[in-house]
Amino acid sequence: MKDTEQLNNELKETDDIEKFVNDNEEHFKNFTLESYLQYLLDTKQLNKAEVIKDSRLDIGYAYHIFSGQKRHPAREKILSIALAMKLEVDEAQRLLYYAGAETLYVRNPWDSVVLFALDKHFTVDETNDLLNKLSETDNLG
Repeated sequence: MKDTEQLNNELKETDDIEKFVNDNEEHFKNFTLESYLQYLLDTKQLNKAEVIKDSRLDIGYAYHIFSGQKRHPAREKILSIALAMKLEVDEAQRLLYYAGAETLYVRNPWDSVVLFALDKHFTVDETNDLLNKLSETDNLG
């Protein structure tokens, strides 16, 4: 399976988009939010109940996100799940994409704090403490 960087490099080097798409069809993943969350749980060998507990989200709301019943969850809720899963930044950005939410942007102070927290594998509570310390008003969870 080719990773995203490999696909990006091939795309930059190709002159024939049809050939690129045909040659790489098996490497394209069309996830839903629900299927990407399940993919992450499986590949990282995570327990859904523990992730939900660590996310600090309301249990019912979180299960609705995981089951696909909550179509457009709040961005902060998705980021709480990303932190609870200890996702890498690129995985969290994809999770936001599949949730239909805006990706994190380093020029935004709040987003920068969350990017830092993801990179350092902070918990939701540690991230909220840091947001509060830096006078960012919105918390996660």
